[in-house]
Amino acid sequence: MRSRHLIFFIVISLVKASKSDDGFCSAPSIVESDEKTKPIYWKATNPSLSPSHLQDLPGFTRSVYKRDHALITPESHVYSPLPDWKNTLGAYLITPATGSHFVMYLAKMKEMSSSGLPPQDIERLVFVVEGAVTLTNTSSSSKTLTVDSYAYLPPNFHHSLDCVESATLVVFERRYEHLGSHTTELIVGSTDKQPLLETPGEVFELRKLLPVSLAYDFNIHIMDFQPGEFLNVKEVHYNQHGLLLLEGQGIYRLGDNWYPVQAGDVIWMAPFVPQWYAALGKTRSRYLLYKDVNRNPL
Repeated sequence: MRSRHLIFFIVISLVKASKSDDGFCSAPSIVESDEKTKPIYWKATNPSLSPSHLQDLPGFTRSVYKRDHALITPESHVYSPLPDWKNTLGAYLITPATGSHFVMYLAKMKEMSSSGLPPQDIERLVFVVEGAVTLTNTSSSSKTLTVDSYAYLPPNFHHSLDCVESATLVVFERRYEHLGSHTTELIVGSTDKQPLLETPGEVFELRKLLPVSLAYDFNIHIMDFQPGEFLNVKEVHYNQHGLLLLEGQGIYRLGDNWYPVQAGDVIWMAPFVPQWYAALGKTRSRYLLYKDVNRNPL
């Protein structure tokens, strides 16, 4: 009899949850007016399942590492001083140790901080998730990068990223793969300035942060899904991916595994791992995706 009462209680609780405003897959509710005052991507740096919210679950993590993919969630990030950067902590999320040919890390710049240079022949792209930084180069010109802005820095390009208050950057670095006489150039831009591109057979919105010309051996895609939208193609391809979910929540299929994901989560995808995404919740999903392009995979 007691077990029947327990089962009845669980069923009633689930029904109530399904009828609530938040639903099963939603994070704890936040006052709507308060949420509107938050800057874009604030959930990526303050996820609802942050380390502080999991402090009562010792040993728990949603992170998973497998041969052909990894899910790296915020409670697993390990920060330490970034080499050659000043007053900056970094968390390396994807490195060649996973089998990748690129590096992806978060850089948390504190007051009066500055970047170091990447090694010889390494290209770099930085995307501002929180705060603002100033980009300067040898020509003494400077540009301010705010949230949703980015800069592509060609290999061996002397530059500095300086922060007066605080900022969070997602950084991609890889050894540039030369192709004939093609060369890359400094690019500074913002997501909202990039045109929407056609996505035949798909419903998501796509922007690319870098030119599609042969000079560039990778690109960064910004992909937007409205609640309920999903990838039509169940992708299996040679390209590698590094992904940061900037907004929203959903389900990501990697191989034979299905992972609930939310803003702040990072995913590594090796070549040929089956992959698929569906957006859930009540707000837009947006993720930033690294993809190698324009080079022979041999």
